[in-house]
Amino acid sequence: MYNGFMACKRKISIIGSTGSIGTQALEVLEKLQDKFEIIALAGGDNIVLLKQQAQKFKPRYVVSRADNNGLERICSDKENDIILMAVSGKVGLKPTLTAIENGIDIALANKETLVMAGEIVMQRARENNVNIIPVDSEHSAIHQCVKDISQVDKLIITASGGPFLHKSTENVTVEQTLLHPRWKMGKKITVDSATLMNKGLEIIEAHHLFGFDYDKIEVVIHPQSIVHSAIEYKDGSVIAQLGLPSMHIPIQYALSYPERFEGIKSKSFSFTEAARLDFEKPDLAKFPALALAYEAGKTGGTAPAVLNAANEEAVYAFLEGKIKLNDIYKITEMALSSHNVIQNPTLDEILAIDAEVRIKIFS
Repeated sequence: MYNGFMACKRKISIIGSTGSIGTQALEVLEKLQDKFEIIALAGGDNIVLLKQQAQKFKPRYVVSRADNNGLERICSDKENDIILMAVSGKVGLKPTLTAIENGIDIALANKETLVMAGEIVMQRARENNVNIIPVDSEHSAIHQCVKDISQVDKLIITASGGPFLHKSTENVTVEQTLLHPRWKMGKKITVDSATLMNKGLEIIEAHHLFGFDYDKIEVVIHPQSIVHSAIEYKDGSVIAQLGLPSMHIPIQYALSYPERFEGIKSKSFSFTEAARLDFEKPDLAKFPALALAYEAGKTGGTAPAVLNAANEEAVYAFLEGKIKLNDIYKITEMALSSHNVIQNPTLDEILAIDAEVRIKIFS
């Protein structure tokens, strides 16, 4: 539903404005106030920050987590041109579908939405002529590289390797796990990066966003996080998107697409300062979550939803000090191995299985 920027400001709402992506999005929008109008902000538990954001950006209305119907109201407001879905976890699924049903474009930073119900979400987006523009740096990179998807043979998704790329993951603390060497992110996604589950979820997301078989989606470890992802065309030509490890650029690209503006950026990219770019294959023995995600994706049906639910609950348990980092994989694998997969599930079946997994996982 692209309205262009010449005639009037583009109207936007942010779901998850107090999180990492949401706060960075507001930094982007602060530099582009002549091009965007903020309709609504929806935040989490940080009410103080949400109030500060409301006072500064003056949206028409503000929603806190305590308002159960607030997200539905925002995503039903057809005055929105685009909604940034910047929450983490399953909470993003229903609001995304509501926005799609109302013909509102989505800037998607919530990968769990496509992991849980990618086929349903993408089908409804096609039916409602809605654009789903990826915010994750890897999928944004692919989106920027592709001109004709029919000519692309392979997607190459890069991963930093997290804080334990060349270190043991045995008996690591929460504090050590949250010290990501390249990116500043929320706690859940930072833990997922440490286990490489985040990359596994991105594989499933890429499968749905770009329609590629899993055998055509490759993960490459790239510690410098300069090459954000690449595509290989049928003739062997490879095109990559490079940039500094900053989320401001993919956020701004998603919000302004198909146009580009100077906006906010850390600094101009310098090849000489980057100097060295290293690449290596992921160690699936050390990071088995990646292989588990491939397996769940290829199995399809409700398997990815089980993967997501079990991993999410296990990550929260780790953050609370209840389990060890390496237990996250074990718990997720156990949930998948004991699940009877339903192919072509309905949304209600997906949500029911998601709830069931979360209840059973530590019972």
